[in-house]
Amino acid sequence: MDSLIHTLYGIPVLGLLFQLVGYIIAVIPPIAPLIMRAGTPLALGALCGVMCERSGVVNIAIEGTMLASAFTGWVVGVALGPYLGTSSSLPFGITPTLLVALAAALLVALLVSAVHAWLSITVKADQIISGTIINIAAFGVTGYLNTIIAPLSPTTAGNFHAFVPPKALTDLPGIGWIVAMFLNQGPIAMSVIVLVVVLQVLLFRSRWGLRTRAVGEHPRAVETAGIDVIRLRYRNVMAGGMLAGLAGAFLSMEATNQFQAGMSGGRGFIALAAMIVGRWTPIGAFGAALLFSTFLALGQVIGFNPPSGSLGEVVAKLPPQTWDALPYLVTIIILAGIVGRSIPPAADGQPYEREQAGG
Repeated sequence: MDSLIHTLYGIPVLGLLFQLVGYIIAVIPPIAPLIMRAGTPLALGALCGVMCERSGVVNIAIEGTMLASAFTGWVVGVALGPYLGTSSSLPFGITPTLLVALAAALLVALLVSAVHAWLSITVKADQIISGTIINIAAFGVTGYLNTIIAPLSPTTAGNFHAFVPPKALTDLPGIGWIVAMFLNQGPIAMSVIVLVVVLQVLLFRSRWGLRTRAVGEHPRAVETAGIDVIRLRYRNVMAGGMLAGLAGAFLSMEATNQFQAGMSGGRGFIALAAMIVGRWTPIGAFGAALLFSTFLALGQVIGFNPPSGSLGEVVAKLPPQTWDALPYLVTIIILAGIVGRSIPPAADGQPYEREQAGG
């Protein structure tokens, strides 16, 4: 086997591809938990997009919702930490401070998504413009407030801790690294699996899911059947916004214990790409989010554990910024090959105008 691998690696040009595949296979198991952590905000943002666009509303404000929630969770935690405490003996490091801060982050996400729903559904503003305005406002407001508050807040409220699974599970041959990937996580990352399964079942096996999909395809026919299209769109956009808010809370309350200006780093837009690649289904979006997060993690790993051999020589000649841009390049490449084959809901992005009762 070793001689075969050595022969494949020695093939001109094509050998570099084999070396790259071998490198990826070798490094993925040790960094599997990191891939899941990187994929959590992408998956939650993609689920938000699925709920909105299945209802016929385009939501590119996922990025801004993440930022607003991340900032709110951090600042509320810092403000309440001295009063509610930051030490805990509970699982995941849960404290009253973190729970209240998480609730505040979700509430802000609900409000931001309500604004987007109002602009998109009631005002019938251009949904892309509405989302863009929210993104710009969230970036500017949170960045400005952070410059004021951060110097006055040297302490933090702590963060949710990751669960450490038993070694008997993580050492299982072949699947131990998969167990570690999904179990060596904090509560928000763990909740992603549950949310994906529940949303997949509800979307395709429940009355709510049937109505949601119908509203995204033929809202006029749905209204004729006695279903309130406007109300259902409002509910789904606001519920989806809370998923994006959970992604923001993850960034400042689980992945880290601080807030940095623009810390969402374009994840909201990658989440939209994951939604498209996943063909507007929860499980598909989750799989695409893990694919993108794999390249996010690889971009970090290559920096401190570069490949060896001729592939390593090629990698060493590339500027370090290449690995920061890697996930975005992969996103563009995948979208370029998939967008034309992915068909969104028929009424996606189209404002709905109720028919006037005849006089």
